[in-house]
Amino acid sequence: MKLIIGLGNPGKPYEHTRHNIGFDVIDELANRWNAPLNQTKFNGMYATVYRPEGKVILLKPLTYMNLSGECVRPLMDYFDIEIEDIIVIYDDLDLETGKLRLRGKGSAGGHNGIKSLIQHLGTQEFNRIRVGVSRPPAGMKVADYVLAKFSKEDQPIVKEAVEKSCDAVETALTKPFLEVMNKFNGA
Repeated sequence: MKLIIGLGNPGKPYEHTRHNIGFDVIDELANRWNAPLNQTKFNGMYATVYRPEGKVILLKPLTYMNLSGECVRPLMDYFDIEIEDIIVIYDDLDLETGKLRLRGKGSAGGHNGIKSLIQHLGTQEFNRIRVGVSRPPAGMKVADYVLAKFSKEDQPIVKEAVEKSCDAVETALTKPFLEVMNKFNGA
């Protein structure tokens, strides 16, 4: 069984903001697979999908970004999901908007959602898809920037990044993550 986790914040004001790109990827996967996120457990909204490759859970933690681990750990325990069977999708300020970077481990890099996951999972070694959102313009606070929506010019780039992230997830259902990294890094 695989667990695909998109990080973000719940609620209308946060929809389609830079910080919620993980939610956007989960929504697109749910749309592709005709799998509405209509189940809730451990303060998370999820869908259980039975695919030819096996059972997959799509998850959006509803704990707010900084407490994501409080949802993910108990859900992993409940469904008996191993660390190597999760993929976490989230925004990254250090990547140009729309660029993807896949990794099998790493530090939080200042991302509070990842800090929470590392704390609750007890390891930095989990698969992740980082989606670039670029750095804020000079003088703009990071919090204001990540909680803002993408510019009209960036929207096609972001749409493509969401689609490529979904393609990477689908590939990871049948291929080792290292192969997926080699195929999609820099995409």
